[in-house]
Amino acid sequence: MDFEYGPKVMALREKLISFMQERVLPAEPVFERQLQDDPGRWGAPPIMAELKDAAKAAGLWNLFLRQEGGQGLTNLEYAPLAELTGWSPAIAPEALNCSPPDTGNMELLTRYGTPDQRNEWLVPLLDGAIRSCFSMTEPDVASSDANNVRLEILDEGDAWVLNGRKWWSTAALREDCRVALVMGVTDPDAPVGRRHSIVLVPTDTPGMTRTRSTMVLGFDDRHEGGHGEIVFDGVRVPKENLLGPRGGGFAVAQARLGPGRIHHCMRLIGMGERAIALMTERARTRVAFGRPLADEGVVQATVADARIRLDAARLMVLRAAWRMDVDGPKAARHDIAAAKVMTPLTVKHLVDEAIQIFGGAGLSQDTPLAMLFAQARYLQIADGPDQVHRRSIARAEFASDPVLKKIG
Repeated sequence: MDFEYGPKVMALREKLISFMQERVLPAEPVFERQLQDDPGRWGAPPIMAELKDAAKAAGLWNLFLRQEGGQGLTNLEYAPLAELTGWSPAIAPEALNCSPPDTGNMELLTRYGTPDQRNEWLVPLLDGAIRSCFSMTEPDVASSDANNVRLEILDEGDAWVLNGRKWWSTAALREDCRVALVMGVTDPDAPVGRRHSIVLVPTDTPGMTRTRSTMVLGFDDRHEGGHGEIVFDGVRVPKENLLGPRGGGFAVAQARLGPGRIHHCMRLIGMGERAIALMTERARTRVAFGRPLADEGVVQATVADARIRLDAARLMVLRAAWRMDVDGPKAARHDIAAAKVMTPLTVKHLVDEAIQIFGGAGLSQDTPLAMLFAQARYLQIADGPDQVHRRSIARAEFASDPVLKKIG
């Protein structure tokens, strides 16, 4: 495993560091102010358009996509770039057109879309002209097992008809969210794993009603477009809106979730780095009992442990990314699962420690720490809860033969 950055990645990384320092981080207070001045807005405020134009001009666009329309980077090459965007998770990923759920949706359209589907939806998504959402999770079932998903997709001749309810459809309330990738049951009598399909549903289709957004630990995530709860009541779409094979929805969804999980972990490392930067700066400048917090042994131990844990998590993420490149996402699924468990847990812990060093200020809106904590905590559930990933890892461990079956 060689994790050294090549010349292309080094050049992009230096360019992205400058972009983050000169454009993204200074834009954060403007971004927040514009959101506050427009409380009815769902989606990023006007400054995002300026940042997108700047990112395009700088060649920092669609970094995540290996295929045509992207930068041709491997997962391992993308990792240090995605990490940098994690320093400002509300702004940087979207500014570079590298934010979920669009990234996963673009990958699915690239892999499974028909020419007409790619022309209608993939092209404007790659350009950043529209947004999309992915509707799989449902409020009435344990969606940690996607085979439980039960929204009906009825076959009615020349159309699919959808009936059911979804939630946690991130970005669904945005005005520029134009299409939903919806997973539901097309073949209820088929074997498990072959019952579901995914269809493309334009968000202005009659019968599709976005009823509310669910909050994340009190955060409304308006900049993302919220997390929509959606009712589908007799929603009709043409037969050609099927994405991928009929009955293949479970496999199609898994093809999306594997890369998505590791992308989340990459950005989480950047969130952890920002938390460490904040805690160390606070410790240097805050004086208690006659000396800076940085001189206190307990604070030094906290900072040291944060660095050790975050570097270990980064190595696990890089190993999973490398394995995906070498052997494919399916072979790397347990490496991805391990990274997906370890990284949010690690970042949540060290953000919590940063909050403690800040004291009351760490709980307030005056630092990004509360938001970073909510992000890390949320990612212990999103894209599969920790328990499911641990179950997968444990089953693989029980099924494997130890290298040394007998010692002595």
